Amino acid sequence: MARLRSLGVVASLVVSGTLLSACGSGSAVAEARTSCQFVHRALALQARSERPGVSAATKGALEGQAMSELLKGSSSAAAATSSDGSWNPLMTTISEAERVPIVDLVPALTRMCQVADSSTPYL
Repeated sequence: MARLRSLGVVASLVVSGTLLSACGSGSAVAEARTSCQFVHRALALQARSERPGVSAATKGALEGQAMSELLKGSSSAAAATSSDGSWNPLMTTISEAERVPIVDLVPALTRMCQVADSSTPYL
């Protein structure tokens, strides 16, 4: 009887763990998608800054706005990483924007957000 009770407890723990990990992954994806909303805005501003004929002042202003939008996404990316470590590349890439020009991060950010926004959002 004690052995059956132990097996029941173990089975309950396994099922609970599975359900909780599924919830964590769902919240991680939601946070990654929230972060990507800021990334999309930042990349649009960055693209506008690179258009021909944009004055230096406008270019600087747009690049500043792009950086601001991108950094707004860092807390959501950190929350996604906290729930599911596979989102760490998104958080790390966003944080690199303070050291690396956004234009150099565009391919990585674009790809990670394509994954986050897809119907199978797993890195």
